[in-house]
Amino acid sequence: MFPVDEIIPEPEERTATGPLPPPCRDEEERVAALLGALDGQLDWPRVVDMARPWVDAVRKHPAPFWALESLLREYPITSSEGLALMRLAEALLRVPDMGTAVLLAADQLGRVRFGGEEKQSWMTQISGRILMLSRLLLAERETATLVQRLGMNTVVTAAVRAIALLGRQFVLGQDLAEARRRAADVRKRQPTLCYSYDMLGEGARNSADAARYAASYQAALQSLAMQPSSGGPEQRDGISIKLSALHPRYEEGQRRRLWVELLPKLEQLAETAARGRLNLTLDAEESDRLELQLDLWDAVQQKMARNPVSAGWNGFGIAVQAYQTRAAEVISEVLARARRNRSRLMLRLVKGAYWDTEIKRAQEMGLAGYPVFTHKHHTDISYAACAAQLLEQAVGPEALVYPQFATHNAATIAAVLQLAAASPGTRFEMQRLHGMGEGIYREVLRHSAIQSLRVYAPVGRYRDLLAYLVRRLLENGANTSFMHRLAEQRVAVDDLLANPLWRADDVALAAPRDIYGTLQGQIRPNSKGMDMTYANERNPVTAAALALRVPTLAESRPEEVDPLLRTLHAAQPRWDMVPVERRAEIMTNAADLLESRREALLALLLREAHKTLGDAVAELREAVDFCRYYAIQATALMRPETLPGPTGETNTLRLRGRGAFVCISPWNFPLAIFAGQVVAALVTGNSVAAKPAEQTVAIARAFVELLWEAGVPRDVVALVPGPGETVGAALVNHPLTTGVVFTGSTGVARHIYRSLAAKEGPIVPLIAETGGINAMIVDSTALVEQVVDAVIASAFRSAGQRCSALRLLCVQEEVVEEVLAMLGGAMQELTIGPAVDYATDVPPVIDAEAQAALLAQIARLEQGGARLLMRTAWPAEMQAMALTGSTEAGLVLQDDQRRDLHFVAPCIYAIDRIAQAREEIFGPVLQAVTWKADRLDALMDDLNALGFGLTIGVQTRIDGRAAHIAARSRCGNVYVNRNMIGAVVGLQPFGGEGLSGTGPKAGGPHYLLSMVAEQTVTINTTAAGGNAALLARAKM
Repeated sequence: MFPVDEIIPEPEERTATGPLPPPCRDEEERVAALLGALDGQLDWPRVVDMARPWVDAVRKHPAPFWALESLLREYPITSSEGLALMRLAEALLRVPDMGTAVLLAADQLGRVRFGGEEKQSWMTQISGRILMLSRLLLAERETATLVQRLGMNTVVTAAVRAIALLGRQFVLGQDLAEARRRAADVRKRQPTLCYSYDMLGEGARNSADAARYAASYQAALQSLAMQPSSGGPEQRDGISIKLSALHPRYEEGQRRRLWVELLPKLEQLAETAARGRLNLTLDAEESDRLELQLDLWDAVQQKMARNPVSAGWNGFGIAVQAYQTRAAEVISEVLARARRNRSRLMLRLVKGAYWDTEIKRAQEMGLAGYPVFTHKHHTDISYAACAAQLLEQAVGPEALVYPQFATHNAATIAAVLQLAAASPGTRFEMQRLHGMGEGIYREVLRHSAIQSLRVYAPVGRYRDLLAYLVRRLLENGANTSFMHRLAEQRVAVDDLLANPLWRADDVALAAPRDIYGTLQGQIRPNSKGMDMTYANERNPVTAAALALRVPTLAESRPEEVDPLLRTLHAAQPRWDMVPVERRAEIMTNAADLLESRREALLALLLREAHKTLGDAVAELREAVDFCRYYAIQATALMRPETLPGPTGETNTLRLRGRGAFVCISPWNFPLAIFAGQVVAALVTGNSVAAKPAEQTVAIARAFVELLWEAGVPRDVVALVPGPGETVGAALVNHPLTTGVVFTGSTGVARHIYRSLAAKEGPIVPLIAETGGINAMIVDSTALVEQVVDAVIASAFRSAGQRCSALRLLCVQEEVVEEVLAMLGGAMQELTIGPAVDYATDVPPVIDAEAQAALLAQIARLEQGGARLLMRTAWPAEMQAMALTGSTEAGLVLQDDQRRDLHFVAPCIYAIDRIAQAREEIFGPVLQAVTWKADRLDALMDDLNALGFGLTIGVQTRIDGRAAHIAARSRCGNVYVNRNMIGAVVGLQPFGGEGLSGTGPKAGGPHYLLSMVAEQTVTINTTAAGGNAALLARAKM
């Protein structure tokens, strides 16, 4: 029996000041509190007086052509040129094949909008100046191979050199030895300059990545420890590390694993840094990892406080992002933990580099607000308040904290210096990024007595620079960025150095709940989500699920169908006469009830449907969205419409319900699809017989009861549980059934279609959404880490039990080995387990029958010549508890309620031809095939020949290629550079064609039309004699 003792784990370390506040809070309240904390501490006119000479000097001596400031001035990212440059920088160097590289360059540069002299000017700069400068600054061997491979096409050659040159501006060295050599050259001019080295790369996706990063960090510390220096961490170089690079599952759901697998690595790195008296800083990442970062840092700090090696070492640091709304509380917490541990620390204060990611995540998840400030000057206020908070604790040689202020903003630098001057004896340093802010700090050092300057210096191959470079370009190329505005001579200095403390707010960013604005003249709110990384939101749901016993409900009998449908048939005209506005109000009431009963419904989804918490929250939100979206659409759609006609005549088109609808829904989305079908039929004036899947009746029952409570009459909607072969057939074949909505397998849809066609009486429409052999096409321009993330989510989330799930991975042959190697490693990091455990990635399949069918399909794959490439290994504890009959592919164990759980291990099989993928495999089984770069159209022909047309994914940086695939594909949903699951109502209407369904798309503007009958009423208004209106006009 699976243990549940650790499913709601206690936090590894309790906070020293009490729980951190929730991530999303009222922004105006936070800003008011920060302004209160700063009251009287800053004299902004003095700040401007200090910073103005720096800005004037930088503008009088502009940076060279290849520096960031100049690039942003000549090619702003809001322009077509800047966007082309950024996209090329992100992708071109990693493309291994000449043909695709040329396509990418042509695609991006071909989109640049020029006219006349502008084109010659830009082309001259790219082809001439960049080539000249790159030859001067880059060793020929660094680009010769790429240039030779791409041929002598001038534009492509220039682009390769330009991007390699960009790399040299932002990367101090391709390895630590080169970086230290370049740093030594710089220190000949600035002897006191320190460096913090950052090993470039995306976060680890597997254990091999993590081991490589750990070894790189360890080697860097050992190398730096040998540098001749008598100082401590404040005077010596150090390194910055990303925890996401040290563990492929650095996320809250894997907390238990991290304390076993990641914490020892951190302790080892900290001990090495302590022996060398070096600075080791944990970089800040996304806000949903903040608690983990704090707890891991604290755990290491406690361990080092007891380690004799670290006596007198104060170099263990942490970075805090000022753009987070709880930055001040985080600093208080960090300082309190240091005080508790009797330790001192280094704290880097940054503004934050993931702003757009944080905003998108909050909107997608439907959070209560944003975890970051949405106005730049609010972040500036937060930075100043946090700086003041740190400087108070930084006085004297025994200070609790050594602040490290990372900024390129002249006003922020001046504000920090003013705050520090108010407390004599304060010790701190300033920091800048390599390749950025050199001009500003040149002037700062010339005109002020800052104690220390440290350069944050990326180290790594140029191809590893790509994601980092794009973040820097986006961060500093934004119109509000100081670096961007500094480069714009037309921005007045007073505007550049404007006081953030008194600045009026810009146009507010819509709250996550309000991002959809209005639909058909009505406000359409985003559904309420949950930040599952925040334990206070997550744990009550998990506790409710563990306590829940799923009720067993009696099935309907076939003989009960006739009286039930007669009741629904009789009630439908009365319901159809209810004004559509009232029906819509009832559906909106249902949406509100769904959100108010969230905890109980989520617990039911976890227990009965084996949904992970993330999937359950998404499904509940989808049900809410269906209720609100269809309510709004119905009120607009079903208003009578006056049509034109000759004088003396009125023509009116009106819609009404068809009658009694049968809605048959599946077990894989037992709430969302069930609700979507039923609500669409009800709001358009139909009565509904709703037959849920036999495996998930309790969820359906809960929703029907909720509809009754919301105001739907009990004789208008009925729950009809039972087997499809008997109860379902009786519903479909009944003469009073006027429409059928079905989601399920293609075979059952065919059977229903034949039954309806053979039935006497009126023709009954069928709306069917079935499955698909959904493909993802990956070319050599795609970032492999993003591909792996998308494949893992698309193929294995929900144990692959989604209609939209990825079934067929098509990878360009030049990158297939790299993709599959990283993907295979990532699969071994997946956690298989019961859905009630928040750590679970891959839950059980729905029942024994589903498991048996999947194992039979796997056997057929192998018999047909498919080759197993990789399979996720069972956790040791599951193997120990497995029941008899378990295999490498399938396993059965009992949960805490002694119910059998049936698992299928995620796996990938290689096939030679797309035609071998003959059937949908509804589980965590992925087939993979390669394709040649010059055979894209043949690939599309083969995919279309399968006959399915539900979803397709595209991973490419070539915009024209993505558009071409979308145009050639016969799929209803095309996803580019993202995963293929999670269609949102009203944003991505869902449904396919061919063997994948009849349409119209669920959650789209045309869906309700299939539920209604149209009636045109034409009235001769002159029947009683004469056309009064026309005669009156004639007498005018």
